Amino acid sequence: MQKKIEIYSTQTCHFCHMAKDWLTEKGIAFIDHDVAQDATKRKEMVEISGQMGVPVIKIGDDVIIGFDQDKIEKLLEIK
Repeated sequence: MQKKIEIYSTQTCHFCHMAKDWLTEKGIAFIDHDVAQDATKRKEMVEISGQMGVPVIKIGDDVIIGFDQDKIEKLLEIK
C-alpha cells in the first residue's frame, strides 16, 4: 500500500515544481496544497514543519523540508 503523500507548495517555487514533476514522472500520486492560496493549509504546514519555507513534503507520518530526492526514495522504498 502506498503511503499518503502531501506537498505544501506555491506556484512560484522552483523546488516545488521539481518535486511534483519528479513524483509525476515516477507515477506516484500526491495531494498538492497551494499554501499561497490556502491559509488553513499554510497554518497546517507551519505546525508540522515549524517553518514557512516550501516545499514541505509529508509522506505518511514523515515530514521532509525541501526537495530531498534521496530521502523521498528511501521513504517510498524506490530503488
